Amino acid sequence: MNRVSILSRWRQQLIIGARYYGEHTGDLKKTALYDFHVSHGGRMVPFAGWSMPLQYEELTIINSTHHTRKAASLFDVSHMLQLQITGKDSLKFLEWVSVADLQALENGAATLSVLTSPSGGILDDCIITKDGPNSFFVVSNAGRADHDWSHLTSLLKQSSLNATISRLSECSLLALQGPQMASVLQQGVIVDLSKLAFMHSAIMDVFGIHGCRVSRCGYTGEDGVEVSVPSDRAIELASKLLSVQPVKLAGLGARDILRLEAGLCLYGSDITEETTPVEAGLSWCISKRRASEGGFIGCEKIQKQLKGKPAVRRIGIKSEGPPARHGAEVLSSNGNVIGVVTSGGPSPILGYNIAMAYLPIEVSKVGTILQLRVRRNVLHTEVVKMPFVPTKYFKSAK
Repeated sequence: MNRVSILSRWRQQLIIGARYYGEHTGDLKKTALYDFHVSHGGRMVPFAGWSMPLQYEELTIINSTHHTRKAASLFDVSHMLQLQITGKDSLKFLEWVSVADLQALENGAATLSVLTSPSGGILDDCIITKDGPNSFFVVSNAGRADHDWSHLTSLLKQSSLNATISRLSECSLLALQGPQMASVLQQGVIVDLSKLAFMHSAIMDVFGIHGCRVSRCGYTGEDGVEVSVPSDRAIELASKLLSVQPVKLAGLGARDILRLEAGLCLYGSDITEETTPVEAGLSWCISKRRASEGGFIGCEKIQKQLKGKPAVRRIGIKSEGPPARHGAEVLSSNGNVIGVVTSGGPSPILGYNIAMAYLPIEVSKVGTILQLRVRRNVLHTEVVKMPFVPTKYFKSAK
């Protein structure tokens, strides 16, 4: 693939991202917590067709980011798509539409995965939880909810597989994130949270609310949980969590900084239909069995990239001066455009600017010195290892 075609792909990726997450002119959807947000000083903004809180009056976005890293923050992520896929062929179906190795998962465990296109591109990223051999809980992105629903139901209908896909539209999703999450949540559950490891899930009562699903995962790089709760009791749960010190509400602004610091992808910006999981640095999502056997949509291109090297890869960069935002150009040492920033901004935790971009494989090595064009400024930048901020996932449960 030549450099011109690579740049064309990146620019197309920026257009796709704007389509998913840009301003919406139609009526915005509201989560069950909309009035709760407004009453707590939430600044509501459009996001992926929803009206969501960017931040709250009590904390600036930067202070909210610090609070999450030091204590615990509560996020409303009810805009995300929640599905239950059941039936004797549910595992076979999910291993066809995604790269996940569900045979290897124990009951109650979860995995990050991607839905793939025939050309090997990423249609969406998702978390798949194995409730049992014939039952799976799937959470995917709000900006792709309608696409994912149509894509999965259409493929299932065209197949002869025995499975059922149910949209959990009566459930909300709350994320409690930060190092003090466990001490807060433990006050409202009987289950010993020290036995719930990262990327594991269990059904339990939470602060007296029956049948909540608590999954130890999140989008911040910190220890955290996502709680799927009946929507008619979402405000009750949010209020009870917020009443426990030191929990504070956090919005999209802090969430975006936190996930960038953790080196996590935003669909529509860092990953799209134009990128493969290998290019995106998500090869670890593909087990040896899946890489060898294939059997998932688009496996031919992905297997080829796994055996060789992709033309480009997602990398992290750091810089000083004005921050590089989505769309800023990355330049070689001699000034040629070699890539485009997909996500970027200042890191409150690190004290300097960070960004992600797709670069040709030959300039993607950690320590490589490059340049950034930020408006009229040309700045020095360096390829660095991700995650930018070390993750603190809870993995020691026994």
